[in-house]
Amino acid sequence: MSARVLVAMSGGVDSSVAAAMLREQGYDVVGVAMRLKTDAAAAPARRRAACCSYEDFEDARRVAERMDFPFYVVDLREDFAARVIGNFVAEYIAGRTPNPCVMCNREIKFDRLWSRARALAADFVATGHYARIERGPDNRFHLLRAADSTKDQSYFLFPLGQRELARTLFPLGAMTKHEVRARARALGLANADKPESQEICFVPDGDYAQFVARAAPPAQIRPGNIVDAASHAIARHAGVHNFTVGQRRGLGIATGAPRYVRSIDAASGDVIVGARGELTSAGLVAAQVSLVDPAAAARIDAPLEVKIRYRHPALPARMRLLGGDRAEVRFAHGGPAVTPGQACVFYRGDEVLGGGFIERALGE
Repeated sequence: MSARVLVAMSGGVDSSVAAAMLREQGYDVVGVAMRLKTDAAAAPARRRAACCSYEDFEDARRVAERMDFPFYVVDLREDFAARVIGNFVAEYIAGRTPNPCVMCNREIKFDRLWSRARALAADFVATGHYARIERGPDNRFHLLRAADSTKDQSYFLFPLGQRELARTLFPLGAMTKHEVRARARALGLANADKPESQEICFVPDGDYAQFVARAAPPAQIRPGNIVDAASHAIARHAGVHNFTVGQRRGLGIATGAPRYVRSIDAASGDVIVGARGELTSAGLVAAQVSLVDPAAAARIDAPLEVKIRYRHPALPARMRLLGGDRAEVRFAHGGPAVTPGQACVFYRGDEVLGGGFIERALGE
């Protein structure tokens, strides 16, 4: 009897090819699209087809029909609103900059979706992520970067542990995007040349600040002052949710020399700005830290690399576990300003060791 795999299908080419490949390999494939957006009407009409739209579901259904496997749409709007959108809004209100894609993977795709997989007696969950899973001689699972470094998505997957990796498949991990599209054409999939969606699905116009302002109760909006390093007020602002560390544009101030956001104090409402040269840190403290293989924790206090944002190059560093779920990371040569709320992910070569969420920067 073939192993059953529940494949998360967005309607895009990546998840479609992942499902088709697994079907060709003999798996008992069940395709599932997740209905996540709580109010599609809120998106501008010209952008509604960008993600999680009716058209996306139809694209996924056509792939399932062509490859002859069942397809369903599951309604996860309530979970998504509470676990992802709610977190997104709360983090911005607290002066932090969240990464909703990490939260969606942790809270939805590899939690709520797996509960649906169990209900369907599925052995695995699969997605179109560009990442690799390898099983070592000791039967421990290793999460690795994708073969295509330009598409690697291992950064978003650091919360996966041994239990999750044992039941997860990433069919595209050894492929390039060019190879995926070529495979889709060879299979005759109608979405082979479908453009990628770049924006956050529930903020299709990219205006995060306006989204937060609409979603948060007015009493939670925290206006305050834009101040310099000497705590001199430069201007007033309408809320800390309008800012993120490192931001230069849209500050609403005229000081001659360019100024950047150095830090945000949500309690007082102060947004502290400074010159570009002041955007440095010696490292960071991370919270909600998880390791892909906790049994390997003894080997963590050794040279590694850390990514402080998805598109930021990995920085050489050392990481020290502090107890509980917190860790201290010190950059080997000093580093850039870090952004509280963002995910920081630990690597050794191509292997993901784990990660967490930036709590604060370390001074020199």
